Amino acid sequence: MEKIPALGLGTWKAAPGEVTEAVKVAIDAGFRHFDCAYLYHNESEVGAGIQCKIKEGVVTRQDLFVVSKLWCTRHEKSLVKAACTKSLKALKLDYLDLYLMHWPMGFKPGEEDLPLDRNGMVLPSDTDFLDTWEAMEDLVVTGLVRAIGVSNFNHQQLERLLNKPNLRFKPLTNQVECHPYLTQKSLINFCQSRDVTVTAYRPLGGSSEGVALLDDPVIQRIAQKYNRSPAQIVIRFQIQRNVIVIPKSVTPTRIRENIQERVWRSALQATCAQRDGHWADFTVNVLFWVQVFDFELSERDMNDILDLDRNFRMCTLPTLIKPSHKAFPSEDGPLNESQD
Repeated sequence: MEKIPALGLGTWKAAPGEVTEAVKVAIDAGFRHFDCAYLYHNESEVGAGIQCKIKEGVVTRQDLFVVSKLWCTRHEKSLVKAACTKSLKALKLDYLDLYLMHWPMGFKPGEEDLPLDRNGMVLPSDTDFLDTWEAMEDLVVTGLVRAIGVSNFNHQQLERLLNKPNLRFKPLTNQVECHPYLTQKSLINFCQSRDVTVTAYRPLGGSSEGVALLDDPVIQRIAQKYNRSPAQIVIRFQIQRNVIVIPKSVTPTRIRENIQERVWRSALQATCAQRDGHWADFTVNVLFWVQVFDFELSERDMNDILDLDRNFRMCTLPTLIKPSHKAFPSEDGPLNESQD
């Protein structure tokens, strides 16, 4: 099984004119994990940044862990391979390290990302994410992707997938919105109990409806205590929960703040778990000492951050989904537990 680097760079809402430079700065600063998606419409720019650094000899393809996602309008089994191939072409890569199902619900196929009816609600497709998963499993078999996973799945949806008859590949991770205002405690406990990692998007929280997580007095107090930035505190919070973190930034100073540039260079040789009957080795380049890894929050500080939970969700795509959609969350589903 592939191992996901604990810290990555998110590229959501990174404008095409900014993201190439952000990726290059991130690689120079030590990032090796890049989170992408068809929906972000900037994979060509991400790929340009990656290829630039490969050509410069800063990294090799094997040093990197690149993630992309299958969008909801491509859930029909016959569309999955073409969708993956399109992302690979944009990224200028031969394979993805991880391919995620972006959301559990399928939308009407077409060129529009959000096909809407006259009432502004998403037009669903008659697909089941279990069938979509089978097509994603085929991508692993053919070598287009090394591993597959899900995003924005709640407890019930993930359990249904894990209990699928004839499941060939388990999801490697469940990528969900997660930050101190949305701690996802129960969902994380469930995922980890089933050997599914959790990846936190929007870990810095951002601002919405007047809420600015990094300005919270508790975060500010803890940042001063450890002589770290608020961003580094909330990233460290997730790392200590064994949650993978993908902060998004196109600002060079913020990127370098999240992963400290300098110190020492070395390389580790790691062995992947047996996959599809074969053993594979891959090199994990540890090029920089990561600043968020050189300190530890106390148990009290961890609990103080956990107490900030207010079930505050910033990603609100599910509000566009019709309650009649077969993947619409149940009462304790995505809108309440994790959607994540």
